[in-house]
Amino acid sequence: MVSHEFKKCSVEHEVYVKHGRKSELVLMCIYVDDLLITGCNINEIKEFKKLLMKEFEMTNLGRLKYFLGMEFVETEQGLILNQKKYASEILARFDMEECNIVVTPADGKFTDTVEGEGEESVDDTLYKQVIGSLRYLCNSRPDICFAVGVLSKFMQKPQKKHLLAAKRVMRYIKGTLNFGILFPKPSQVQNMLIYYSNADWCGDGTDRISTTGCIFLFMEAPISWWSKKQSVVALSTCEAEYIVGSSAACQAVWLNSVMEEMGIELEKPIKLLVDNKSTIDMAINPVSHGRSKHIETRFHYIRDQVNNGKLKLIHCPTQLQIADILTKPLKKERFKMLREQIGVYSVGIKGGC
Repeated sequence: MVSHEFKKCSVEHEVYVKHGRKSELVLMCIYVDDLLITGCNINEIKEFKKLLMKEFEMTNLGRLKYFLGMEFVETEQGLILNQKKYASEILARFDMEECNIVVTPADGKFTDTVEGEGEESVDDTLYKQVIGSLRYLCNSRPDICFAVGVLSKFMQKPQKKHLLAAKRVMRYIKGTLNFGILFPKPSQVQNMLIYYSNADWCGDGTDRISTTGCIFLFMEAPISWWSKKQSVVALSTCEAEYIVGSSAACQAVWLNSVMEEMGIELEKPIKLLVDNKSTIDMAINPVSHGRSKHIETRFHYIRDQVNNGKLKLIHCPTQLQIADILTKPLKKERFKMLREQIGVYSVGIKGGC
């Protein structure tokens, strides 16, 4: 690769970049023996493929359609990434092909339903297979991340109610097989990286640890997200949101470094939208030390990034906080609204089930 003027990305070793004039930028992503090559100049890409095929035994599969079990569909709105084939295989594997569909992966009583003890046990191997399959589907479906994350806690001693909840997720998938992530056409959106972070304080009814969610949007499409429990017990909503904001700040700095090496110029500073004004005050104002001196040092990373101008915290009204979909079960209307706002659409059609 070095002999062909490519440089390995220093913060993401599976990515190689070739810089030249802007029209000659070529990017290559490697995963074991699978390659994904893209760039701005089709002729430059073709020439590079010829060079590779002279040195290695390779098969040119043409324009991107499938990669690592993910399907890419070109539409009028842009490129949609989905896993319809994989999702269909999950339903067939666990005899859910003829199931009744539901419109949300988790209902309003989801957390209360799966917590607690006392129900009959189920085959833990089967349950682990179900959850493992659903976790890989989360690579293109951030709308199921919260439900799958909660159900992952019970893989050691699963009960009947946990398996039923997992089947509900599959019933939701049955009704949204065509859904995936929409990457809008570049001419329609700005070159901006924005991220939303949120926390459901004391969301876990057993150990009172908060559930956090974060989603990064680049050019209005989700490129990174997570839904998980925090590692410590927060004493307030402000503290819980401050902790998830620090974790998101680390990811934001890494994403910024990757994009800089790929030659992508972002609008600066990167914007972090949170719905808690006390969290913003704690990150900006050192006078707030008295309320945060008990917080572990590593969680103050966000304050450092704000002070050096790399991040800008912006207050986001709770009703516009799209990371809510990653932290708690929602009612049907709000769930469908947030699903669209995070960029999950039906193939070729905005909206859907």
